[in-house]
Amino acid sequence: MNLVIANRQRRRKINSRLLKEIVGSLFAELAIMDVELGINLVAAREMALVNETFLNHAGSTDVITFDHRENTRQARRPASVHGELFICVDDAIAQAREFKTTWQSEIVRYVVHGVLHLLGYDDLKPQLRRTMKRKENRLVLLLAKRFSLAQLARTGKISA
Repeated sequence: MNLVIANRQRRRKINSRLLKEIVGSLFAELAIMDVELGINLVAAREMALVNETFLNHAGSTDVITFDHRENTRQARRPASVHGELFICVDDAIAQAREFKTTWQSEIVRYVVHGVLHLLGYDDLKPQLRRTMKRKENRLVLLLAKRFSLAQLARTGKISA
């Protein structure tokens, strides 16, 4: 497993080591062995730039997934992930307030959501969205039982 986490925001200090453990557990649960994944934790300003540059959408969003396989049209191999996630910590904080949860659990939810997209799940049509959301909820709950998500809030210096 090749997993790189880049914390490029200053709003919250993130325990990158714990996040790696959580992501590793997610891949183990999904029986994914071949992993090349970059996770970029960014502020709203950078997320808006990525969203506008690559997707032609205005403003920030919670998570953007890029599939880096050479041919994304070929059949998806369920045991393989090669991609990159951009996760907006500012959006996680805002949505945590809205949904009465924690920003840490929102970060984990965005990781799960992005990984499910890399595995071929889609949320553009209502039925597909319901299927993906059920899987996402189950995985977030499972990870929350295995790990103290609150410990993603790191004290001390911001991790890279």
